[in-house]
Amino acid sequence: MIKTETVEYKQGSTVCEGFLAYDDAKSGKRPGILVVHEWNGMQDYMKQRSQMLAELGYVAFAPDIFGKGVRAQTMEECAKISEPYYKDRMLQRARAQAGLDVLRGNANVDPAKIVAIGYCFGGMVVLEMARAGMKVAGVVSFHGQFATPMPAKSVSAKVLVLHGNDDPVVPPEEVLAFEKEMTDARADWQLVAYGGAKHTFTNYNLPTDLPGPAAYNEKADKRSWIAMKEFFRETFGG
Repeated sequence: MIKTETVEYKQGSTVCEGFLAYDDAKSGKRPGILVVHEWNGMQDYMKQRSQMLAELGYVAFAPDIFGKGVRAQTMEECAKISEPYYKDRMLQRARAQAGLDVLRGNANVDPAKIVAIGYCFGGMVVLEMARAGMKVAGVVSFHGQFATPMPAKSVSAKVLVLHGNDDPVVPPEEVLAFEKEMTDARADWQLVAYGGAKHTFTNYNLPTDLPGPAAYNEKADKRSWIAMKEFFRETFGG
């Protein structure tokens, strides 16, 4: 009974097109999960992950950070469409907040029980949400980047970072700086590093033997999904 919908909404004058998934057979309010996409934009992978979360009983909404129709098919296009949001963190945060507002306003969502998760680019976005003090109970970053020009002074959301230990996109010094930032911000944070896992280790659409910085890692994918579910259980209670 998983129902899916395309949801059009705006951030400022920009039209965005998100994806909603929920179990239509359930009644009453339930926790909501914001699912932020990779650097290629709102594509099928995020829709699939959203439906997996709906099957767990959550209302999942995948926001559109780049805007309606802005999608990439090549590495060059990915870099081009994502670059403005790496440079302008206030714009990035505004787009994330717009998506969060859509999820919070859903009639099936308990607004006190929302967690934001993100993959790669989206992992960076949800960490920025925590730094900005957005009203989420927690954030989960899957193979996201940690560096920011706007480090947190305090963080109230719980933070779970699921990281590939062999990820060349996030060097060890960036990991250490993030750990210090979270400690100084008095955050409730966890970082799990998966040995042998490279960047984008959860994306089952990728081969496992790619020679570059990214590849699928089945063990890390499954282990990180279990860690996420335990984080939800702890954060939401029960």
